[in-house]
Amino acid sequence: MKRKNKKFNKKSPSSLNKLSLFQKNDNKFGKKCPLSIKNAPVIDYKNINLLRKYVSDNGKIISSKITSVSYGKQKKLNREIKKAKILGLI
Repeated sequence: MKRKNKKFNKKSPSSLNKLSLFQKNDNKFGKKCPLSIKNAPVIDYKNINLLRKYVSDNGKIISSKITSVSYGKQKKLNREIKKAKILGLI
């Protein structure tokens, strides 16, 4: 039996333009670090609302490649998330 060549349906470009916060950006130059901009929130273990944005539903810390957080801020985020987990805040 021969298979017919069926073309796969590609997604329309308009649906690809809508990226959420945690989707990788395919552009050459990615988004700026959301924690390095002016008036950015302070990274602290007591700031639970901020820390929850960077933790998955399973409790794992989300990668900086996905969240576009800079290297230094990601290290600080990791430290503060771990502190909050030890204290039982998250």
